[in-house]
Amino acid sequence: MHINRRMFLGGTSMTLAALAAGCADSTTSPDSPSASGTTSSAPLGPLAFDADKYTEKTVTVATDTGQKEVKYRFYGPLTYVTKPVNADYQSLVISVPTSIDGQAVDASRAPIVFANAVGGYLPASVKDATGVGEASMGMGAMPGGQTPPSGAPPSSGEVASGGNAMLDAMGKMVNLAQLAVAAGYVAVEPGCRGRTLVNDAGTYYGTAPAAIVDLKAAVRYLRANAGHIPGNTDRIISTGTSAGGALSALLGASGDSPLYHKYLDDIGAAEASDAIFASGDWCPITDLGHADGAYEWNWGTNPTQTGAVDQALSQELRGLFVDYQRSLKLNGLNEFGPLTAENYADYLLKTYLQPSATRYLTALSDTDRATYLRDNPTIRWKSGAATFSWQDFLTHVGNRKKSLPAFDAFDLSTGENNLFGTGTTKARHFTDYSAAHSTSGANRLDADIADLLVLMNPMHFIAERNPQRAKHWWIRLGAKDSDTSLTVSSNLAASLAGLGDDVNHLMYWDEGHGANTDAADFLGWVKKISG
Repeated sequence: MHINRRMFLGGTSMTLAALAAGCADSTTSPDSPSASGTTSSAPLGPLAFDADKYTEKTVTVATDTGQKEVKYRFYGPLTYVTKPVNADYQSLVISVPTSIDGQAVDASRAPIVFANAVGGYLPASVKDATGVGEASMGMGAMPGGQTPPSGAPPSSGEVASGGNAMLDAMGKMVNLAQLAVAAGYVAVEPGCRGRTLVNDAGTYYGTAPAAIVDLKAAVRYLRANAGHIPGNTDRIISTGTSAGGALSALLGASGDSPLYHKYLDDIGAAEASDAIFASGDWCPITDLGHADGAYEWNWGTNPTQTGAVDQALSQELRGLFVDYQRSLKLNGLNEFGPLTAENYADYLLKTYLQPSATRYLTALSDTDRATYLRDNPTIRWKSGAATFSWQDFLTHVGNRKKSLPAFDAFDLSTGENNLFGTGTTKARHFTDYSAAHSTSGANRLDADIADLLVLMNPMHFIAERNPQRAKHWWIRLGAKDSDTSLTVSSNLAASLAGLGDDVNHLMYWDEGHGANTDAADFLGWVKKISG
């Protein structure tokens, strides 16, 4: 499919009018009063949900208020499309609490926490799940049934999977699917295709935009079964981490976009809305067409584990970010004003980093705070507030995680290069800059790349002011997360706030990629916004 588009500095954008005109859309925004509480007849055929086909399960969940024993009904795996490419990945499971610590729970109209387990844009599967929080992430199939080497991690720094698992401040696993049922919510864990999936003919079938298409199809399955499936299908809250966080943001931003209709039709998705109510996004690896420039702006002067990076090359990429940031025409939060590459460091310090450090240090005992400040001399503490310069912060973080370029490698070696593979071609360039500097022989972008970048970027749909986007956003990342630039989530938050959306965004001090230190607050936020 070819998408008409217009060019802007540093990337591509486009209008939806031409395609939308040919796509009659009778869906209703999940935020609108007319949508709340609606029901529909169960779809005919294989996508009809059978409410009587479940297994009774019990799980003990560690929460901030102690251990909770949850009895729940477990449904699935359920294939959510009629023409799956591979049902092992295009299926979901549903967990519905019936009692918590012996007290009966009615979750028939509870919010639905839609927890994907994607990391590194790899496939996620629930085919072996026997209970809540057991969605798995894997490298996927290889030609001839080979098994990928276990020591071959993708570049996006994905965390351990399973119900959107993350790490708290103590390094313990956080499983949002399990925490959701312990809070009385319905948990849905969708599988989806990913970049490493290859059939016996050597064709890659999980590259862009397969993952987001599958997640949309899973949402459509839930909404098509409204009134029959447990939980309020007008109150779906998506969650994800790393690449999963990017997909969660994209799912929220692109609700009901006609740009995906052909892909959804091809796999037999239900005829229903794929709009969601809210989006939870942890350390999203997104805006990939501009990620290399943003990364060098943020971490370009920091060395890697093996030494300094090429500063001349880094500076060229920083220049691309300067142009791109100017083109966005964003205003910072808290009446900061126009947000540019020139003032972005000050914005991050005032809006996120110094407040984050202050919260962290305030929570410490006097003795522990004194020890921390002695061990971290770049951080100053005065009158109950932490202060430091941008250079102090970069010194505090230390080595950057990724090499140069961070995402579109000249030798096509990153997971993101694989994400944009096609047919029997494993990896392709997706930026003009890296294509021009390619060491792989590919010196120009293939014609379909611009369209794929749009389909994988929430920033496009926000710029188009998509009326069917989610209106509630929870965005988090660690201040020491050098898997991507801090500007990526900050631009996401600023662009959404500029549209009047409810945006809750902060950074965890001294935490890295995949951190989630306030999961209980997230579940409280779900309760608040869901009514």
